[in-house]
Amino acid sequence: MKREHLLVAAWLPAALALFSGCGRSWPSEKSHGPSAMSEQPFPVAVAEPVHESPAQTAQALFTARCAVCHGTIGRGDGPAAVALTPKPRAFADAAWQTAVSDELIYKTIVGGGPATGKSVGMPPNPDLEDKPELVKGLVSIVRAFNKG
Repeated sequence: MKREHLLVAAWLPAALALFSGCGRSWPSEKSHGPSAMSEQPFPVAVAEPVHESPAQTAQALFTARCAVCHGTIGRGDGPAAVALTPKPRAFADAAWQTAVSDELIYKTIVGGGPATGKSVGMPPNPDLEDKPELVKGLVSIVRAFNKG
């Protein structure tokens, strides 16, 4: 009986792989040109990209990276803030909002705290260096806390 199980275990995966392609329609040279079959011999499923606006992308990034320390309402009270000294910047502080330029906020986001003479606890985001519209979106989010 064990030998039968071994035989089934050996041929069943091969049979499933062979028959799973049955009934598929493959591109023909006549309908797609001679290079269609050589370029893509197997059908490939490609997920549709999510088309978010720059503002939505910036908000998602703020939630994922910034709110952890700065908090969801910009008070410097995110869950990681408890373990940080000095405490993260409170974006809702009107005096700070008045004293800081957009350029300094931008530079701090990309280069981290050390790039602007601030705490090493503020990590850099070098992956955003070539995404100015996204960084400007983050600056807008930081500025919006002044209105709240």
